[in-house]
Order: sequence, then structure tokens, then C-alpha cells
Amino acid sequence: MSLLDICWLALRNLRQSKLRASLTTSGVVIGVAVIISMISFGLGLQRDALSRFQNLDGLSEIHVFGSTLFSLAAKQQQGNSRTPQAATQQTAGGEFVPDYIPERALDDRALEEIAQIPGVVYVKPHINFSAYARANNRTIMDTFRGAPVPDPSSRLKSYAVGRMINSPDVDEVVVTQSFVRRFGYAKTADAVGQTVEIMDAPEAKDDAKPDDLVVARTYRIVGVLAEDPGGNRFRGLAAPSNIYLPLDAARSWKEEHPDPLSRVALRLAQKNGTVSRSQSVAFTSAVVRVNDPVQMQAVRTRLSQLGFGSFSFVDEFKQIRSIFLIINSALALLGGISLLVASLGITNTMLMSAFERTREIGIMKAIGAEEWEIKQIFFVEASVIGLVGGILGALLAWGVDALANRLAYRFILQPQGVEYLEFFHLPPALWICAVALALFVSMLAAFYPTARAARVDPVTALRHD
Repeated sequence: MSLLDICWLALRNLRQSKLRASLTTSGVVIGVAVIISMISFGLGLQRDALSRFQNLDGLSEIHVFGSTLFSLAAKQQQGNSRTPQAATQQTAGGEFVPDYIPERALDDRALEEIAQIPGVVYVKPHINFSAYARANNRTIMDTFRGAPVPDPSSRLKSYAVGRMINSPDVDEVVVTQSFVRRFGYAKTADAVGQTVEIMDAPEAKDDAKPDDLVVARTYRIVGVLAEDPGGNRFRGLAAPSNIYLPLDAARSWKEEHPDPLSRVALRLAQKNGTVSRSQSVAFTSAVVRVNDPVQMQAVRTRLSQLGFGSFSFVDEFKQIRSIFLIINSALALLGGISLLVASLGITNTMLMSAFERTREIGIMKAIGAEEWEIKQIFFVEASVIGLVGGILGALLAWGVDALANRLAYRFILQPQGVEYLEFFHLPPALWICAVALALFVSMLAAFYPTARAARVDPVTALRHD
């Protein structure tokens, strides 16, 4: 028999048992739709999480750590071998743990060396401190952070009103909407153009006047950020603050007004020789931006050689991908159970078909049909069921996923003001693989019925009632 004859016989047999073939195909449709929907749900969550991650600064920035005043003050004579960071050691921000314990102070010379590393776009040191701020007739302790001008990170790009600080040497600040609320401004725009004072208490003198007991530096608010940096935990590596002032201004304030612990630590570090008498350690960490994430590891290796610790979200990114791989595998396994049940239906259909056509098989073998030709007929029948069921299942999953995405946006995301999000992501490779899997499972399920039909003895088959 030719391949065309085999296909014609297979399709004829399916037409003769329309109801049974339809029910079996329906099982494949449901199985494929379930497995696609479950995997597409996991892919949708992964796609959203990773796309948001990649759109921020996390994959292009490295958090670099230098020795703090406190570690320099307590430093003992050690060897030059690098050791991994202990998990219990806290970083300056209390958030990120470097890969190695830093051995050098992060001073101006160190920043220049880091900026010369191939692949580094910029180095932005961190200077942050807490102090009393006075604005809108309120005095509240708040957080301050120095920002280079211009600031190349995404954190200070978007403003609800106003603009970024004009130049590095002006007395201007930008604030967050949290600052606006805390200091009681009626509207966000009301804060722009107003002043904020940073306050500190100098060493008291016996003849000091009441007005001399508190010193302050006045800045003008020129912008309010569109969102609080703390509202998005992964917008870069810098810890959020409520008031951003020029970097040099923040550095000079912190050097002129150190807190008591920092003052003692600096004296101890100068005493044991880890810091020179004329040196002040202003930076404990910095953010290094690379022009290509591929160069991330090479830059971190160089930082380690220079004696600094580092942290990158790339490490966390790899762990996130691994977690999603496990989730997607679990969802695929659960969805595969429905396809396994459908395969049992195919096996049952093929067995019933072989039993009902025993006499027909005997006649074909009596007139010269080979066993492989009998097998091909049954395999074609199973393939048609798997292929049609796989395609219809993929179409059903596409419709269900599209409807679920729209309903989720309409009733969950839109009322909360969240932009459109695909909870179910159905890439072409997924439904192609699902159809191929349905075809493979169908042929595998038909293996035993096909082998049994091919072994039918012609003489016995012709006697079959």
C-alpha cells in the first residue's frame, strides 16, 4: 500500500467512529490547553519580573564597598589574602553584603582608580546622613543623600514637579513626595521654591547665645520626584532618601558635622595609622555603572584585586531565574498529568479500534498487507488525533489566556492604577512544543495497540465474528 492509501484508510476509520474519536480528541485538547495555560502563567510572571528588573539600573550597576571608619579604627595587622565576606557582617547600609571584606578606604584616589577600569561608565560615591530638617515651619529628623550633578542613574530622572539640581555648586535640593507629606505641604507643587534647612548643634560654649546653639544651612527646593525611590526597591543600588543635595555639599556637611561615633572612629583610625592625620574617610560605598552587563564579572574581579568588596544584582538575577525554572517545571508537571490522562484515552480508543477491526485486519494481511503497513494505519490515526487535539488545545489556551489577561487588567490592575500586565505569556515556541508533545504522546500511547493489531493471525482473524 502507498502512503496515500494508508492515510485514506486511517481517516476513513476515524470517520466511522466519529463520537469516539471526538471524545478522545477532546481529552487531548483539554490536556494541551491545561499544560499550555499553566506554563504560560509561570512564563508571564517570570517575564514581568525580569523585564521590570532589566528596565531598572540593577543589571548595570555594582555596589562597591570600602573600609568604613569603624573597621579602620578596629583594624589589626593582617595578611594580604582575600577572604570571602562573612554572612554576619553588616554593610554600611545594612542591605547588601559584599563578596569580599574590603581592605581599602574608598577615598578620592580609589574612586579615580575605579573610574579607570575598562567598561566603567561612572563611579558615584554614596554620602548619606540623618539630621534635623526645618521646612514649612516644621522641624523633623530626616535622611539626606549626596547626588552627583548631573546624576546618570534612573532614580532622579522623573519629577512630579520641578527639575533636577542645576549644578554641583548651587544650594539646591530635590525631595520626595514622602518629604512633602511629612512637612505638611497641601500640594506637591507648593514645596517647589520653598527652603529647607539642615540643622546641627556645635560644641556648646559658656558664653554662647541662644541663637548660636543651632547652626543651619539653607537650600532651595527645586524639584519633587515623581515617585518615592523607596517605593521601588530595585531602582538601582542606592538606598533611598527623602532629601537629595549636591554631592560636594553633602560631603562638606558630613565632614564639618560628624556624629559622635564617627568622630571617635576617625580619631582611633588616625591613631593606629590606618588613616593619615589629614585624611577623612567620607565614602563607605559607591555605585559603579558598566556600559555592558557582559563586562560585569571582569569589573568585579578587578575591584576585588584593588581591595574592595562588591555586590551586584546579577547574582540575585541568576537565583531568580533558577526559582522560576523550578516553578515552571512544577507547573508543567501538573499540566502534564492531564495530557497523561488523555494518552490513556488514546490507548483505549486504539485498542477498541483494533478489536473491532480484527476481521478487517485479517483480510488485509491475507491479501498481502505487511505488519508495518498495519502499524502505519494505526499510527496515522493516533497522529491525527494528537495533531488535531494539539492545535485545538493551543487555540483554546490562547483564547483563555487572552481573556484572563484582559479580565485581570479590567478588574484587578486598572482599578489600582497599574499598567497592563500579561499574567499569561504564550510565546510561539510554547504552543509549537505543546503540539509536538501532544503528537509524540499520541503516537506513544498507540504503540501497544498498534503492535497488538500487527500481530493478528490472518486465519484467526478471518474466523472472528
